[in-house]
Amino acid sequence: MTHKTVHLLVIDPQNDFCDLPDTERGGETPSLPVPGAHADMLRLAALIERAGGGINAITITLDSHLRLDIAHPGFWRQGDGKPIAPFTPIRADDLKTGKFLPRHEAALARALAYLEALEARGRYTHMVWPVHCELGGWGHNVYAAVHRACNQWEDAAGTNAAKILKGLNPWTEHYSAIRAEIPDPDAPDTLANHVLLERLAAADEILVAGEAGSHCVKATVEDLIEYRPDTASRIVLLTDCMSPVAGFAEQQTAFVDGMRSRGARIATSEEILPELRKNAA
Repeated sequence: MTHKTVHLLVIDPQNDFCDLPDTERGGETPSLPVPGAHADMLRLAALIERAGGGINAITITLDSHLRLDIAHPGFWRQGDGKPIAPFTPIRADDLKTGKFLPRHEAALARALAYLEALEARGRYTHMVWPVHCELGGWGHNVYAAVHRACNQWEDAAGTNAAKILKGLNPWTEHYSAIRAEIPDPDAPDTLANHVLLERLAAADEILVAGEAGSHCVKATVEDLIEYRPDTASRIVLLTDCMSPVAGFAEQQTAFVDGMRSRGARIATSEEILPELRKNAA
């Protein structure tokens, strides 16, 4: 049997996205829990533990935000000055009519230009999320079972899992680990991550898991294929290790169907495990 190089890409396996039971919260509350994420992460952790040497590289992306961010309520206000509630979509026309405005008037021109560029791209409508994955907070941390499994893999493999922060620029949403939704030429952290692209492209097989399948997983895989079309047939979406944000199930379904049509493989962690064990042997 020919040994293949397998790269596991784990998108944002963080506490704020996990619908954790009370017994695992330690008094904390996830700010943006994805229904099903807790079970997803337990299956992912089990796969890492059981696959052992069948996985050759692991990359973990970490959604990473400052408190005042264009995707958080504190950046915005209603036209009458009242606060904006989480899960409020905002469009360029809302700013033009004064329905919603940036908290600071000086940010209006830049925020409007961002929304216009986002809408022209056509992938997402801008959403104001609850404050989430705040750098330095509990919600930013990797879910404990996945963290332990990765530690076990690192000790056995004698190498570190790569960790990539995304989202620290407060002027653009950064769903994808490859690039921000609207890159800023003057902000290198928003531009295409060619180091990550080359690391993934070097693998024979790219396993993809994480949260959420409707947003950050979707955006990352779409951007990976946009920059490196040759990787499409080497991607395996682990559909039992990802779930959509509540209300966005259709978006994840369309993403999975679209990737299947591009040549990606759709599988579960149980289906892929025997192959990884053979690869380890």
